[in-house]
Amino acid sequence: MAAEFAGHSVACDVADAVEVEMALKSAEDRHGAARILVNCAGIGTAKRIVGREGPMPLDEFRKVIGVNLIGSFNALRLAASAMSVVEPMGESGERGVVINTASIAAYDGQVGQSAYSASKGGIVGLTLPAARELAQFGVRVLTIAPGWWIRR
Repeated sequence: MAAEFAGHSVACDVADAVEVEMALKSAEDRHGAARILVNCAGIGTAKRIVGREGPMPLDEFRKVIGVNLIGSFNALRLAASAMSVVEPMGESGERGVVINTASIAAYDGQVGQSAYSASKGGIVGLTLPAARELAQFGVRVLTIAPGWWIRR
């Protein structure tokens, strides 16, 4: 699909720090310094904390946190570092923006979503301190929380 838009696609495991670093470097080599990062990592497991087979395997919880939260943080830290040294755009001093993707599950998780909800809640909790810290470099940080909207 990237070729249709003269884009560049790099596959990587967002939970692997080295792969993310290489992917961002590949994109920078092709298009120049990143000004926008959209973090959309999102895997989940539909497991109850205590189910018919016993307690949820800890490795399944750890994997979801590793991809959704730690993977997003890793991409944020690497992209923000690169953004912090590029030339500001205009008088505003803005250098870039990071858009993280949480979920309505961060606020209203359902049965079986403990790992996913915790990971997306972590994204929500990361946003304000990251935005405050990176503002000095002209890097904005925000988070969206998609979900179902039901008109009543």
